[in-house]
Amino acid sequence: SRWCLITSHKLYSSLYDPNEKTFEKLLIANRGEIACRVIKTCKKMGIKTVAIHSDVDANAVHVKMADEAVCVGPAPTSKSYLNMDAIMEVIKETRAQAVSLNESICCSCFIYRKQRSWKGVTFIGPDTHAIQAMGDKIESKLLAKNAKVNTIPGFDGVVKDADEAVRIAREIGYPVMIKASAGGGGKGMRIAWDDEETREGFRFSSQEAASSFGDDRLLIEKFIDNPRHIEIQVCIIIVLADKHGNALWLNERECSIQRRNQKVVEEAPSTFLDPETRRAMGEQAVALAKAVKYSSAGTVEFLVDSSKNFYFLEMNTRLQVEHPVTECITGLDLVQEMIHVAKGYPLRHKQADIPINGWAVECRVYAEDPYKSFGLPSIGKLSQYQEPLHLPSVRVDSGIQQGSDISIYYDPMISKLITYGSNRAEALKRMEEALDNYVIRGVAHNISLLREVIVHPRFVQGDISTKFLPEVYPDGFKGHKLTDLERRELLATAASLYVTEQLRSQRFLGTQRIPIAKSKRSSWELSVRLGDGVYPVAVSKESSSFSVEVDGMKLNVTSEWNLALPLLSVTIDGTQRTIQRLSRNASGDTSIQFLGTVYKLQILTKVAAELSKYMPEKVAEDTSSILRSPMPGAVVVVSVKPGDTVSEGQEICVIEAMKMQNSMIAAKTGKV
Repeated sequence: SRWCLITSHKLYSSLYDPNEKTFEKLLIANRGEIACRVIKTCKKMGIKTVAIHSDVDANAVHVKMADEAVCVGPAPTSKSYLNMDAIMEVIKETRAQAVSLNESICCSCFIYRKQRSWKGVTFIGPDTHAIQAMGDKIESKLLAKNAKVNTIPGFDGVVKDADEAVRIAREIGYPVMIKASAGGGGKGMRIAWDDEETREGFRFSSQEAASSFGDDRLLIEKFIDNPRHIEIQVCIIIVLADKHGNALWLNERECSIQRRNQKVVEEAPSTFLDPETRRAMGEQAVALAKAVKYSSAGTVEFLVDSSKNFYFLEMNTRLQVEHPVTECITGLDLVQEMIHVAKGYPLRHKQADIPINGWAVECRVYAEDPYKSFGLPSIGKLSQYQEPLHLPSVRVDSGIQQGSDISIYYDPMISKLITYGSNRAEALKRMEEALDNYVIRGVAHNISLLREVIVHPRFVQGDISTKFLPEVYPDGFKGHKLTDLERRELLATAASLYVTEQLRSQRFLGTQRIPIAKSKRSSWELSVRLGDGVYPVAVSKESSSFSVEVDGMKLNVTSEWNLALPLLSVTIDGTQRTIQRLSRNASGDTSIQFLGTVYKLQILTKVAAELSKYMPEKVAEDTSSILRSPMPGAVVVVSVKPGDTVSEGQEICVIEAMKMQNSMIAAKTGKV
């Protein structure tokens, strides 16, 4: 391309022409990492930015990055980030020439702009007719059918109530997928296998849809289950179109690693597609975009089976979360291209100009506990936060910083971690290193799950599908399972840290105190508890390294041993490991993040270990008669009252957290 596409290790974006006139001021009607992403490109293009925020987001990163910021309401999204009247008032007050919208606002904006005339404001994104057509899953499915695109069997209308949902589900045949028409991100989506689950799914999906998108309309379609001999993969084709009838497809993204219908790991390109299938999918995606006169960046999602047959799933009229991997392999800045098109310029590229350079992988880092249903939300303050940007070919798109609060009101995403390499193996190796070097303290996070996924043999071989997580972890995620060698490495490292701390506590810096006798101790006999095992460990100091004997085998452990740093690089018999010591106490308890997973150990001297058997054990709390929420959130429904008799499995209440509703059920029969 004559626009000289470049690839750098941080931005992976095309060069900007400073002589190109666009907008003087742009309002960003969004929050979090995507708002920060838009602001970065605006700064590069010399465009002033206006951020909107809720009252709880007053100190958010996107607010600090923008040139101006205005509060538009309280925490709930329906009263702030989806409050179209307040947003349009801010546009008027700040005299913004253009507005970057999220998809939910785009749908609301269509209705708003039909009711009122608003001249002089350019919306960064497709025109209203395309927003209405593609932003609505019901209408987009009808359009895809008319455009001769394969679609999934289902009911092509709005489901009125739970009874109609059951009738439709029976006609289609179980299992079925219940979806929010205006939805996205896995919200307002349920799989139902029988009538009871259909009624429950209709109730929760409609409530989530109303809360998240301000639109409770639902559709029902056949759920394509994934037998073990069939691979159903989610591939996304990215399209870029202008107002002059030109359209491009920017290759695909592989998005099959999911939990609760939300993507967890994405990559570009896909290991599954061949050039012919890629071209066929791209051409159909472009044809669909042209059919609705689409003009911006968008994504068309397909389900692809093992025979490379593909079926239209939906089209998202927005810049998606996983867009960085497309930027990495094409060299394009998609935000810049969207602004360029919105100003009325024609596309600067031809289809032949769009390359696939290298490989990119993205991991969605969430404030979630991966040991609970592959990730239940966690809230709290980020007491310590350090992104691994010191590593080569690593990009982090985030909207938080040290001290930020992760609240119950919004999506629990911390960041998007992206690595780039000349091939897939290199990109995955860099991702492994980046996850090990990512410091997140104060909230639970899913780094252990992400690291296990990218190093799993099935994932490395490209043998992936939407059923990957439940197939690989049928009993739920349990963390990394240590091999005997890795267990010895962890025990040796923990013992070396313990001895280092003991030696440091003997030093008195900045004082004239002279010890009566110098300690010449050079060996220690320790007892280390890890899980259900207790292991004798012998440590001897040799200069700046330690010789540690575990299971009758000696390991040499070396490091700089700077205990003040959050990251510690340790070399064990020539193997480099990056670890994090998260906590310790005077009782010898310590937590160490090793190979992505946090392990709890207890390190005692041999004498202390022998005496510890006389310590009374703490009796575990009896929780059999207690219903305790597995996550923080808001109680939106209480289904019982004191004195009621409930049976096992009966709903007690409904908890809403991070826009998702969860039914809390009784674990046994009893009286409330």
